[in-house]
Amino acid sequence: MDAKAGVRAGWEWLKGPEPWSGRAFAGDLTIAAVLALLGLGVDELSNSSGQKMVLGVLAIVALMLLRRRLPAATLVLGAAASAFLPGVFLVTVVLGWSAGRRIVGVGRALTAFVLAFLAEVGLGLYDQWSQTRPLLIVVFSTLLFLAATVMPGLASRYWYQRRTLLSALQERNDQLLRERTMVAGQARLRERQRIAQDMHDSLGHQLALISVHTGALEVDPALTDRQREAVGVLRQASVAAMHELREVVGILRDGVEAPPVVEEAQPAARGVAGIAGIVEAARAAGTDVRLGTAGRPRPLVAACDHAAYRIVQEALTNAYKHAPGAAITVELRYEDDSLVVEIANGPAAAPGPGEVISGGQGLTGLRERARLVGGMVHAGATEGGGFRVAGVLPYGTEPAGVAEEDVADDFGQRSQARASVRRTAPPMDWAAVDRELAVPVRSRTGGVAMGCGIAVAAVVLLIIVLGAGMTLLLGSVNKAMISKEEYDSVSVGDSEKSVRDRLPDGDSVLTTGLDRKGPPRPEGTDCLALLSTEDSSTLTNDSVFRFCFRGGKLVDKQAYEVKQ
Repeated sequence: MDAKAGVRAGWEWLKGPEPWSGRAFAGDLTIAAVLALLGLGVDELSNSSGQKMVLGVLAIVALMLLRRRLPAATLVLGAAASAFLPGVFLVTVVLGWSAGRRIVGVGRALTAFVLAFLAEVGLGLYDQWSQTRPLLIVVFSTLLFLAATVMPGLASRYWYQRRTLLSALQERNDQLLRERTMVAGQARLRERQRIAQDMHDSLGHQLALISVHTGALEVDPALTDRQREAVGVLRQASVAAMHELREVVGILRDGVEAPPVVEEAQPAARGVAGIAGIVEAARAAGTDVRLGTAGRPRPLVAACDHAAYRIVQEALTNAYKHAPGAAITVELRYEDDSLVVEIANGPAAAPGPGEVISGGQGLTGLRERARLVGGMVHAGATEGGGFRVAGVLPYGTEPAGVAEEDVADDFGQRSQARASVRRTAPPMDWAAVDRELAVPVRSRTGGVAMGCGIAVAAVVLLIIVLGAGMTLLLGSVNKAMISKEEYDSVSVGDSEKSVRDRLPDGDSVLTTGLDRKGPPRPEGTDCLALLSTEDSSTLTNDSVFRFCFRGGKLVDKQAYEVKQ
């Protein structure tokens, strides 16, 4: 049990602060295997021993697995190991990329890269001090470090900071959208409460007066039975209006329907079941209304059921106003996937009593109500001069208003596409974001721009140095190589001056250290080593011509091959 706990603790430590799944672990091992294979090829070209090859493979695998947990340490260790193990040089590209992304803070990152540079250049200079010029080691090591370590680190840091900045901006934009929605909701709630108070104080008072006066009028003995019946209809209508007003006021105040109150007369159910009630009330008032039903009745969800009732109620009200005396047909058709509510009336039987008072918002409200439950409403004149209102309402669709997540944000994108990510993603750690960007919030764009400028400057500098190095290398070829014929034209015993006048001076990076390789030199001689223009026997060897002088004469010349 202790061993398992230790392994689990070691695994958690190795993963570091960021998630490291089994897939990511397999990917790191694959990259390590590829780099190790390429590193073996580099070791083979460098004629490294078997022990160095094994050490190089182990170093590559270890550095790849530890780079997530110890980005700065693995960068320095990898740079130091590349000075003695040529195959490890390839992994410094990955280590530079990882360190640039994972080291928090510009100061820490700069310190890590400087230490890695000093380790690579210093140890390389120590390892090859006796074989070549120190200045050449510093120049070429610097070029390699810039190209293989610094450039990946700058690119990784810029990419990661840009991604962090965009994520922070997106998260804060979402937060602002949520806060804006909350503020708008609070403003709507306050306005609804104000409207509810106004309706309760004004409209409620007027309806109460109507109910009282019609109740008193209904028992007046001077009225006929027909008049008393009409007054009773008015009283019932006023009482029903008071109940509905109370429910609307409760909804406006609290956002939920008010509980029913048992009083003298209850309003008809506000759903499909209540349509027959309002049709009967219209008939009692003297309007010719016919109700028809087709299909097998099916239950609707509450919002759709209430919408059907309101469509019939509003259509009948419009017919009373605009076509008094016209026959009205109300039809409910239960289709396979929706309920069709259709109200149609003919032309007015007689001119209206005067100007009709209308708010002009009834049909607009019906269309919006139907849209919120996933349906639709169509209204228009018929060929015979009448009017028709038809609504299509689904059976099982819940209200589908425009949610906050479906509002376009300032980036021109839909927040709904990010809703699932937002529900699963952890909250943004703003302190970590500020530490990563390492600049004030108002200057982050400038920090990213500065990083881009540094990267561009490093690329330009690298190109200039590489160009200068290639020019120097090509210019020194003529000073370092001779043909076999030139070698044969020189004889032992010739004066040193005549021989040096006929041969190049050998002042080239290509010939550095060649005079100390090969067969032993005669004692007390000064030797000149040049490369042959002809190919050597193997690709890993160079053909060398060496001329040794003593006392102003050529005393020895040798042709041999050395390993590169």
